[in-house]
Amino acid sequence: MHALRGWRTLRAGRNGGAMTDVSAESELFYQSLPVFSDFAKVSDAAAFAPLPEDWTLLASDIVRSRDAIAEGRYKDVNMVAAAAVAAVLNVAGRADLPFVFGGDGALVAVPPGLVDAASRALVSVRVMARETSGLRLRVAAIPVAALRKAGADLRVAKFELSRGNNLAMFSGGGIELAETILKDEDRVEPYRLAEPDVVEAAPLDGLSCRWEPLPARRGRMATLLLRPASGRVEELSGILEDLRGMLGIDLTGADPASAPVRRSSLRFRFPPAGLKLEARMVGWKKGRWRTYLAGLAACAAFVFGVATGRRVGPFEAERYLHQVALNTDFRKFDDTLRLVLDLDSRELAALTAYLAREEAGGRLSYGLHVSNEALMTCLVFSLEDNRHIHFIDGADGGYARAAQDLKQRLAVGTAGSATA
Repeated sequence: MHALRGWRTLRAGRNGGAMTDVSAESELFYQSLPVFSDFAKVSDAAAFAPLPEDWTLLASDIVRSRDAIAEGRYKDVNMVAAAAVAAVLNVAGRADLPFVFGGDGALVAVPPGLVDAASRALVSVRVMARETSGLRLRVAAIPVAALRKAGADLRVAKFELSRGNNLAMFSGGGIELAETILKDEDRVEPYRLAEPDVVEAAPLDGLSCRWEPLPARRGRMATLLLRPASGRVEELSGILEDLRGMLGIDLTGADPASAPVRRSSLRFRFPPAGLKLEARMVGWKKGRWRTYLAGLAACAAFVFGVATGRRVGPFEAERYLHQVALNTDFRKFDDTLRLVLDLDSRELAALTAYLAREEAGGRLSYGLHVSNEALMTCLVFSLEDNRHIHFIDGADGGYARAAQDLKQRLAVGTAGSATA
């Protein structure tokens, strides 16, 4: 809670006096939001609460991520997107904040007392991405009030992965509008974050990429973006029921069979192939080799703990490996249902046919990418307190390729409507 006390102090200082009850309620909004653990609740509009008017959405997106994908550098892309989340959470004292990891970009909502520090952290990620990987990152701070004034809303619900680890679900069209603004050079201008003359090291403690790609156990990995045509969360209920009843794909349980991460699919090699990338980004301005050696030591402790079953400091191998499978973001909603699923050939064929049929009927739009593996990028804040979350994306472009497919399908649909 030390970070929240810091926000209160900062807010009170700006107002020149004691913090009002209204602003205190705003700062603590997400922390006090009730959680749900049944994913089916994502279709319940009553589970979503309006984000306070004085909050801000910090948005980031990698420019021309498709070029990096074509060069085989999608892990770099994923790491930069995850870094945007890690940096903001770190300056918040690792407090619980609502965010979306999108594969080649991210969005984090912050209360008013955190905007300045979080914006600086996001700018530092932008510079880090450019200097370590040659990736150009768009960054902006878009007020929730501006999104509402433009006709969208931003409502949030809190899905509990495990105790202390939550994923934000968004509705109201605000996330989609923020992404549109971010990519529009004219509309983003009032919200663009400028780079100062001196940029400090990005606060990326806890960010890592040490696991090998996750092979599909059952057949193929399907990365899916799905939007109900009405835009209403209630429409998800029918879609989730269709997936369960018609396709045998149940997404609402605590550990569905189609989840891409299992204890058996976790592969680790020593030294990890991703450790150099981790050291390059996390160690930017801090010392790449020092970061690499510290990571190597942590990996050695990990291997020892797994091999012997003995506890190494706060690390208990079996407990952690079980929790990794629980603490993944393979299913989420931000006006778009985002899924990474491990499907067998029958399920994939049924899913593809269902999507085509529902799209033709005007009931939904979608983008799909199929690969043999998934990638996992980790944010580990505390092993002792089970504070860790793992970002999942399909290999070979994952969400970025699915988004491209969605965009093309929407363009075809628009052209078809215009000529009808």
